[in-house]
Formats: sequence, C-alpha cells, structure tokens
Amino acid sequence: MASVIGLESSGAHAADSKRPASQEVGEVGWYHERRPLVPVDEGFLFFGGAMSIRAFKIIESTLREGEQFAPAHFTPEQKIAIADLLDEFGVEYLELTSPCASPQSEADLRTIAALPLRAKVLTHVRCHLDDARIAAGTGADGIDVLFGTSSAMRTFSHGKSVDEIIETGTQVVNYIQAQGLEVRFSSEDSFRSEPRDLLRVYQAIDRLHPERVGLADTVGIATPNQVFELVSMVRKAVDCDIEFHAHNDTGCAIANAFAALEAGATHIDTTVLGIGERNGIVPLSGMIARLLSVRPDLVAKYRLEILPELDRMVAGMVGIEVPFNAALTSETAFHHKAGMHTNAVLRDPSSYEIFDPARFGRERTVMTGHRLTGRHAIAHRATALGLTLSDHDVRAITAEVKRRADAGPLSNDELDDLLRGSVPA
Repeated sequence: MASVIGLESSGAHAADSKRPASQEVGEVGWYHERRPLVPVDEGFLFFGGAMSIRAFKIIESTLREGEQFAPAHFTPEQKIAIADLLDEFGVEYLELTSPCASPQSEADLRTIAALPLRAKVLTHVRCHLDDARIAAGTGADGIDVLFGTSSAMRTFSHGKSVDEIIETGTQVVNYIQAQGLEVRFSSEDSFRSEPRDLLRVYQAIDRLHPERVGLADTVGIATPNQVFELVSMVRKAVDCDIEFHAHNDTGCAIANAFAALEAGATHIDTTVLGIGERNGIVPLSGMIARLLSVRPDLVAKYRLEILPELDRMVAGMVGIEVPFNAALTSETAFHHKAGMHTNAVLRDPSSYEIFDPARFGRERTVMTGHRLTGRHAIAHRATALGLTLSDHDVRAITAEVKRRADAGPLSNDELDDLLRGSVPA
C-alpha cells in the first residue's frame, strides 16, 4: 500500500492554513462555515415546494431487518452489544425481530426490552391478532404491524381485499392500543400499490390515532421523486406521524429516505451498514451524513463519534469488511491521494472535505508514496520527519517517487528512507 501520512484533523494544523487556530467542540465539519447551497427554511427547490424537515427520529432495525442479511446470525450477547451501542449513539427506537419467528427470537426480545435503555424497544409482526398477542407480552414498548397492499402481495402473499385489510388492521391496532403500547401500521410494497387503495387504508387506520403509519419501498423500486410524491399525498391525508422504510436494490435508499423527510415523513428505518434483506436498506452512517451536510441541527443530538465503532463491530459480527464507500466510517473516507487534491487539502481541508473527520473520531490521511503524488505531499512528509529540503530537492524527490512507484506504491519506510537519504549527513 502506498505511504499513508496521518494529519491532524483540524484544518488549523494543515500547512499554510488560513483557518482560525481554534474550533469549537460542537461544530460539525466545515459545512457550517460556508453559506448553505439552499436556505434551511426553503427545503430543496428541485422537488418543487419541498417542506423543511422539522422532525426526525431513527427507528434502528439492525436487530430486525439486519437479521435478514444473508450472513447475519446474532447471538444473544451480540444483540445486547448492538442494542447498548446504538442506545449510546442515541437512536430513538430499536426494532427487533418478531417473537413469533423462533423461541430464541422471543427470548432475545424480552432480554433487550428489559435492558435499562433510553431508546424505545419495538417489535415487528404480521398484522395478525395472534402475533400481536404474543408481542404484547414481551415487555416491548411498541408493536409495528405490516400488511401487504400491492396487487402482488394481495394475490400471492395473503389473498386479502382492501376491505379485509382495513378490517383486520382496525382489529389489531385497537388491540395493541388497549394494551397501552405504541403502534405503527405499515403497508408493505407501498410503491407498487394503487394510491387510492393506500389512502383508503391509511385514512381508516389514522382515525384510530396510531403513533405512525408506514410506507415501505419493499423491493427498492421507487425514485426520489416518486417517494416525495407519495409521502406528500399521505402527509395530506393523515394526522399521525409517517415512517419510511427504503430498500437499496437500485442504490437509492438514502436519497429516497431524504426525499421522504422532505415530503413530511418523521421517522426513517436504518440498519448499521445498511444490512438487510437482499442488499439491504438505509445505512445509518449514510443517512447521518446526508442530513449532516444540509441540516446539522437535526443530528446534533447523536454521538457521531460512535459511528465508526458501530460499523466495525457489526461488520465483524456478520463477517464482512466495512465497505470502501461507507459514508464517514470507511477506511478511505478521509484519505487523499491525487497531487492536486493533497495540495489543496494541506492548505485548507474544506477544499475537498465537507466534514471534519475529528467529529467522527477519525483522522485525515494523505497518501504519498505513489505515482499520483505531488510535491506538496512530499514536502509535507519531509517536514513531518524534521527534514529541511530546498524546492529543487523536493521536485527531484517527487520525480523519483513517481518513477519508482510506477512499479508499485512505496511503503512508508521506503519513502522515509528516500527522503532521509536526500539530506547530506
């Protein structure tokens, strides 16, 4: 691997930086120092009348949706560790697998529900009275129920008509409320459902005053514009909160979740690393990054420095690496390599960073011993080693590094030996 030179996370320590020497602990990245691309109160104009996001809560589903990830099999001890760290991070809700799934699933739900957590514990069951009865006795704070509303689900899954969905939904929601528990009613496969059918169901359930209704892009088919349109329609039709669940089959989960919030949704389902059925749902770190870049106030309540630990821990549990493109938490999230980039970053980190890595417990690094390197990166490394080189020397060494690195990147030791050898004894 090419030489990687660590840097201080504050731009105040970068070479030739013009930033103030101090930075308040509570500041988030560099974004707050620049004029927003769009005024906060106006929303995003490309959606044509988007709402300003005024509320946002995370329903963290690593212990439910995340269990559906192909390699996942969490032990009870692992589930406790995940719940504890997510609670420390500050999520408002933890959603766990249905207690009807297996005896251990029920036992794990009871265990997590009994922990001294700040987050509310939810479980996710079919919209069926028998399931609701079992879930109600586990100690969970709330129950999320779902019913497939698309023609595909109604034909091949449960065979119920819209009227039957409303009848059963009403019965189950009433039962859960009678137990003093929070309740969410969600349609499954919302974006392949007829809008008029969805509105009939949602309005009937909304009259029961549930905490939330949910929309689910179950197969990841929706575009951000479609999400915005449907959530906007539901927002006008119901008084309760709206939850959104986005699958990532087409790579749009984060964009779709953000569009849902812009349209008036109040709760977003996430998992650590986005793990879930098929290729997963909205990744927690990615959703945080999206909101942080435009509305830092919405995520100021979370302990963002815990995100890297969360991603590493869950990745280890399911036997994968943190993906190279994981927002904020990947190994390369704050690496800089190309000469033009490193020159600018050494002068002012915000030139190629929208966030200060220190906010997430990370450090910026400049990769130096490779053929794309530049003289400013070489000079910076020489200075870090306490070497004084002329501009001519720096240019000559840079050319030599590029020549050698055409055969493969130089290690840190190889680069440092080359630099030290250029200085007369």
